[in-house]
Amino acid sequence: MNSEIAIKQLKELKKLISIHSEKPRLAAEGWNEEWKTLIAIMLSAQTRDTKTIEVSNELFKTYNTPKKLGDASLSAIENKIHSLNYYKTKARHIKETARILSKIKMPETIEELIKLPGVGRKTANVFLVEARNAAAIGVDTHVSRIAMKLDWTNKKFEEKEGIEKDLEKLFPKRYWNSINYILVTFGQTYGRSRKQEDEIFEKIKRLK
Repeated sequence: MNSEIAIKQLKELKKLISIHSEKPRLAAEGWNEEWKTLIAIMLSAQTRDTKTIEVSNELFKTYNTPKKLGDASLSAIENKIHSLNYYKTKARHIKETARILSKIKMPETIEELIKLPGVGRKTANVFLVEARNAAAIGVDTHVSRIAMKLDWTNKKFEEKEGIEKDLEKLFPKRYWNSINYILVTFGQTYGRSRKQEDEIFEKIKRLK
């Protein structure tokens, strides 16, 4: 894939979401404290952002500091987030991560972030983009699927780190922190109809 063509395709996706009347809020957006941003991103895995935001709002009303969340019982946290996919695993991870964050300064690098329980590269990268405006690419389900369909990568769907590296090579660094937002928003806006989405991709692939 030619980098120049890929940039044109990314810009076309951005244009399509900009003209759509509804721009869904993503789970990483809108939190007034970094620890909340990180926890919300952790909770969003394999879960719709609208549901994640709803649950996160209720969670943070009860536990409004990392210490309170870290000190809460596991069963109480599970009860708060039970409507999310994989809530038991997520409850364990956010409790332990919150406990750690109550004692240390928020990590600033991906290497430090992925040492936290339940924080993988995707979560860390999305956090760095949202909280620090860093140059990073968070590869989730939408990013993997769309990157494969537009031939931006030849990696398999589950090879998230490989896809991340392919996208870093394909796009200049100034585009990295917009890729997750554009592809996730596009997926949430147009991906409900895979037929419509595939028709858009076919048109975009013809860009030269």
